Amino acid sequence: MKTFTPREVVSELDRFIVGQNAAKRAVAIALRNRWRRQQVEGELRDEIQPKNILMIGPTGVGKTEIARRLAKLAAAPFCKVEASKFTEVGYVGRDVESIVRDLVEVGLALVREEELEKVRASAERIAEERLLDALFPRKPGAITGLDTTRERMRELLRAGELEEREVEIDLPDRAGPGIDLFAPPGAGDLGVALKDMMGGLLPKKTRPRRVKVAQARELLRDDEAGRMLDSEAIREKAVHRVEQSGIVFIDEIDKIARREGHGGPDVSREGVQRDLLPIVEGTSVATKHGTVRTDHVLFIAAGAFHTSRPSDLIPELQGRFPIRVELESLDEAAFVRILEEPHNALVKQYRALLATEGVELSFKPDAIREIARIAALVNQSTENIGARRLHTVLERLLDETLFEAPDSAGAPVSFDAARVRDHLADIAGDRELSRFIL
Repeated sequence: MKTFTPREVVSELDRFIVGQNAAKRAVAIALRNRWRRQQVEGELRDEIQPKNILMIGPTGVGKTEIARRLAKLAAAPFCKVEASKFTEVGYVGRDVESIVRDLVEVGLALVREEELEKVRASAERIAEERLLDALFPRKPGAITGLDTTRERMRELLRAGELEEREVEIDLPDRAGPGIDLFAPPGAGDLGVALKDMMGGLLPKKTRPRRVKVAQARELLRDDEAGRMLDSEAIREKAVHRVEQSGIVFIDEIDKIARREGHGGPDVSREGVQRDLLPIVEGTSVATKHGTVRTDHVLFIAAGAFHTSRPSDLIPELQGRFPIRVELESLDEAAFVRILEEPHNALVKQYRALLATEGVELSFKPDAIREIARIAALVNQSTENIGARRLHTVLERLLDETLFEAPDSAGAPVSFDAARVRDHLADIAGDRELSRFIL
């Protein structure tokens, strides 16, 4: 697995997120420190714990995106949870330990996909033989490679000339025997674990499916690849990956902070903090894939902290988030950059979507600036939802274009500042209307 320097991490994050350099530097250092810890020898390695990060900033400025992109860059298991979920009145079932269980499931899927990739080529060869058996059954006593008709069929198959032909293949019955287990309220993942355990004790069944050759090739390849994998080794590797490189993003942590002068719900909020504390400090959590320790999982918490402060969190939890970074609010200039610069910029997304209909979409520079101006204006006059406002503004602006595209015969669509104002002026100018529309 490739290791990145902090500068390389920031450079990669810059491709998707505009600004927020302090937050990018903090997560880049945290990621590099993980690699550094792995290079430390002896008992000291286990003593070095990750320095968890608290991001402070309004909604829509990139907190979640930074954490998500970091995890993807590091090929690390990633789980996002909302701290406020655990304060719902009468909430039963999942507890804070479900965070770790979810993280393990993500890690398992991640490792499984990596292992599948390693055996994909071998699986494709076996799948081809199974597909040929379904299309043209092997003659009794025929020697592989000498059956000319079968080899001709193989050539047609590889040339893609049989993709639309239907074929019947046998595949494992994923639905299973139809066992339905009911767990009592508050049992969390007990029902899932019992169902998995019972499913493992019952014999595997197959059922015939009639599909086109193109789909059959993929289904057979995945089936063969799955047979080649060592499930126990994958579980062990996934648990190790979670323990050493897992990342948990706890959003809305400000919603569980104690607020001075408030009563009632504060007890619930403090209770949730104390429930979260062992997970963040480092504890052992039993999962259906084995016991997982959270000592070296990186926790990134985030919140707007409009009506509370980080100091309103209980001292023990505060101490577990020693690195604090404040993210900047996004202004009109930032919106212009967000619309144009990122690798996945919204303007590029809409161009790609309309290109599928043969429509060429273009925005003049003054149109981009006008969209940014209107988005910033609406954020100031109503709720500030950051860059998410660009989604609502652009969707409203392109509503007619997106609707008419299939019938436009590929006519190009271009926007300048005047046309943007014509489409959005009435809504953006009416504060009450913009609260509902934009």
